Amino acid sequence: MIIRLETPKDYREVENLTRDAFWNVYRPGCTEHYVLNQYRTNPDFIPELDLVMEEGDGEYQSPGKIIGHVMFSKAEIILDDGTNFPTWTFGPISIHPDYKRKGYGLKLLNYALEKAKEMGIGLLQMEGNIEFYRHAGFDLASKLNIHYHAEPRESEVPYFLAQELIPGYWGNREGTYCPPKGYFVADEHPEAFEAYEATFPQKEKAFQEGQLPQFCQSCGMPLTKNEDCGTNADGSTNYDYCQYCYKAGRFLQECTMDEMIEHCAQFVDEVNKQMPKPMTKEEYKQMMRGFFPMLKRWRK
Repeated sequence: MIIRLETPKDYREVENLTRDAFWNVYRPGCTEHYVLNQYRTNPDFIPELDLVMEEGDGEYQSPGKIIGHVMFSKAEIILDDGTNFPTWTFGPISIHPDYKRKGYGLKLLNYALEKAKEMGIGLLQMEGNIEFYRHAGFDLASKLNIHYHAEPRESEVPYFLAQELIPGYWGNREGTYCPPKGYFVADEHPEAFEAYEATFPQKEKAFQEGQLPQFCQSCGMPLTKNEDCGTNADGSTNYDYCQYCYKAGRFLQECTMDEMIEHCAQFVDEVNKQMPKPMTKEEYKQMMRGFFPMLKRWRK
């Protein structure tokens, strides 16, 4: 295998690879290929760490099929004193489905991490499966007192990981990480994403075991099956919104975020049935005030 920098002639092949690698993995369908498509012109993009892995074993062999890709981005942590601390993230990291679970992903990642360290990148955060990423040196970010923006501060978030590449870079600081804005491009520009997605062969979206928890991007209701979901104007399933918020391509309630929070707070008793510690109505509303600004409908 050969690992090299991505070139413009690789773009479409890599986006197809990324789409195939992530389809129905973390959510029904995926958006990672569009994030990559848009990120190449983002000022946070790090072109020196835009790497592909292809079949081949030497410079004299003809280029082979691209089977892997990874990209890196600048990011920030908001320290507890309100200042911003420079950090970095990576992803999507993609391996062609035919080559998964054969060690290629770890080989590509370890190569990229060495390059990152050589460039002076001292700290990385990302979202992923610790059972895989621990083999590349990652651990729970909470152990470094780095909190995830969309979870309670005291949470030990199992999918939010970090690694200090340069010892001492982070020190004894404490702060909150939010993924770079560029990662939300599909949510912020849904029509542009749909137009882009339409240029690829059609694939069926589906809920499946192992996906990250899915929530209605209007009211926060858990989405676990098609029947929970709303519908688009053409009657197809909308995987972003629940059946109570969205039908036939439109919202069923025209309201502000605060009005939605007041509406949802009526159901705190039902929510408490799933909680280890019951919340009062005011505690539930306070939690939603922290969570709702991250939802697609209310994100600014």
